[in-house]
Amino acid sequence: MKQEVRAEGAPAPIGPYSQGIVTSGRLLFVSGQTPKDPTTGGMPQDFKGQAERCLQNLKAIVEKAGAAMADVVKVNAYLADLANFPVFNEIYAEYFPQPWPARTTVGAFLPGGAVQVEIDVVVSLPG
Repeated sequence: MKQEVRAEGAPAPIGPYSQGIVTSGRLLFVSGQTPKDPTTGGMPQDFKGQAERCLQNLKAIVEKAGAAMADVVKVNAYLADLANFPVFNEIYAEYFPQPWPARTTVGAFLPGGAVQVEIDVVVSLPG
């Protein structure tokens, strides 16, 4: 079984992918979220604002699937500039309670030039 999750509180997909997919194993796989605002289509210019918007987009999808950020078990974070890693850690800790999810953070070229961060997650759905 595979079921799509689509949240209005996160930007609509701009390509052939779903915001999130729930499996019969009660896992939710959330596609990489960028800092695009779902209402305005704009993006914050600063890294902190972009990281916060990415996490807000992820939270909207996670909650639409009936879960909470505490249910996230794996995070993949892609930073255009690893010099932002300390700032990312500060913001990240505000969105995830302990025990924190397993995480991989890498430096990556992100499409569009203005995107400084992209994040995807895997969630263990309650119930």
